[in-house]
Amino acid sequence: MKKAPAGPARSSLRAVKERQLALVERPSRDIQPVGARELQVDDDWEERLNLEMIQCYRNVVGTVDLKTPLDLKTIALHARNAEYNPKRFSAVIMRLRDPKTTALIFGSGKVVTFVTWKLIVITGGTSEDSCRLAARKFTRVIQKLNFPAKFTEFKVRNVMGTCDIRFPIRLEGLLNDHARFSSYEPELFPGLIYKLVEPKLTLLIFVSGKIVLCGARDSNHLHQAIDKMYPVLLQYRKMTAPPSLLTGKPGYEDSEDLDRLEPGANV
Repeated sequence: MKKAPAGPARSSLRAVKERQLALVERPSRDIQPVGARELQVDDDWEERLNLEMIQCYRNVVGTVDLKTPLDLKTIALHARNAEYNPKRFSAVIMRLRDPKTTALIFGSGKVVTFVTWKLIVITGGTSEDSCRLAARKFTRVIQKLNFPAKFTEFKVRNVMGTCDIRFPIRLEGLLNDHARFSSYEPELFPGLIYKLVEPKLTLLIFVSGKIVLCGARDSNHLHQAIDKMYPVLLQYRKMTAPPSLLTGKPGYEDSEDLDRLEPGANV
C-alpha cells in the first residue's frame, strides 16, 4: 500500500489542483469557446455556399456584318424558323435551337444575335463563344440561300444578367448608406439603381432580391459585380418576424398558407 506524499509534495499537488480548478471555473477572456469558433466557420461556409448557388441568366448581344444586301422576303420563305412582318418590324426574326439563339437580320446585311445562357455564378461560362457560334451558323444559313455573305466584324455589344439572391432587401437603408452610387424613386420605378464603379456597370436592385445587371462587356464583369455586391446586400437583408411573435398565434410561412385554410378552421 502506497503512502501519501510528504508535506511539500502534498502542498504542491494541492496547488496544481487549485490552479486547474480556477481555470475551469474562470476561463480566460482570450480563449474563444469552441462553439463560437465553429459557429463563425459555419456562417462563413453558409454565406459562401449561398453565393455559389445563385443562378444567373445572361443575355449576350452580338452583331456581325455580312457585307451584302439581303432580300428579306426570300430569306423568310426559304429559311426554317424564320418570320418576317415588315408592317411590325423591318427585320427577319430567325431562331436556332443549338445554341438557343434569336437573330434579327436586316436588309443591309447587319445581323444582331441574342443568346440567353443559364449558369451558376463563380463557375464561369462560354455564352460569348455561343453567340459567335450562333452568328456563324446564321451566316451559313444565308450563304446556303445563295447570298454572298461573309462573316466579318463580329462584336459582343452588351452582356446583361439577371439573378435572384433569394432574400428581400431594405432598399431605403441601402440608399441612405450608398447615396453616392445609388438612386431610388419608388413612385417612378420600383427598383434601386446602383452605379458600380469597378467593374463599370449598372445594377437594378429590387426589394424581392431580384437583380438586373446592365452594361457589362463580358461575363467576368457580371461575376465580379455579384461577388462584390453580395456581401453588401447581406447587410441590408430584410428580416421579418413570424406572425406568432407578433400576435401569439401560430404563424404561417406565407399568404398562400392562409388561402389554403378552410372557412371556419381553427387557427
